[in-house]
Amino acid sequence: MAIENKPGEEFDTVFSLNDSLELSSHHDYDRGNARIFKIIVIGDSNVGKTCLTYRFCGGTFLKNPEATIGVDFRERTVELDGESIKLQIWDTAGQERFRKSMVEHYYRSVHAVIFVYDVTSLTSFQSIPEWIEECSRHCVGPLVPRIMVGNKCDLRERREVPTSAAQCLADSYNFPLFETSAKDPGEKENVDAIFLTLAYRLKSHKPLRLKQPSENNIRHLWNQRQEEASICQC
Repeated sequence: MAIENKPGEEFDTVFSLNDSLELSSHHDYDRGNARIFKIIVIGDSNVGKTCLTYRFCGGTFLKNPEATIGVDFRERTVELDGESIKLQIWDTAGQERFRKSMVEHYYRSVHAVIFVYDVTSLTSFQSIPEWIEECSRHCVGPLVPRIMVGNKCDLRERREVPTSAAQCLADSYNFPLFETSAKDPGEKENVDAIFLTLAYRLKSHKPLRLKQPSENNIRHLWNQRQEEASICQC
């Protein structure tokens, strides 16, 4: 049985500067208590990666999200069978020009991968094999759990990707498939199930502990994002 946090608990975004100043001390208490797993969320731009992570970590839908520049970091602690499991969720920009400087750090020490496409965008679905190949190029091992997620299922009249086609692709890679909507409040349990499925699987593996991001690293990521945003011409 999973005992989940209430919305707002154990929820940090690394690029919120005010939050980042308190991050190191805020998490000192649980470093010895929770196993920590790094999950990366990848896919084309505008498929809803940020909204999915925000729904899971914050419990709400992020209205009018800005395009991710570089990497966003969020985390949430869940209790599974009496054990605390901390999920560090890394959400990356889908555009190559924003990912080049961060990609090596992003794929390092990954424990699980979520591939996201937009069910109303056939192009984003067709890009999934490319994202899978990128994982392989950056030495994400074959034993690292992977899940495929079709987002924006609330836009039924605009669907371009049939469930049957998505299931066929997922089966070809032996990935579980989830279809959901980060926007629809009624889909929150389904969004949670995506991350909890990975949490249960990771829990059964030998633990690998990640260090909490230091304040210096947080500031470096923040400064890098600001520099990239300043040269963006979009």
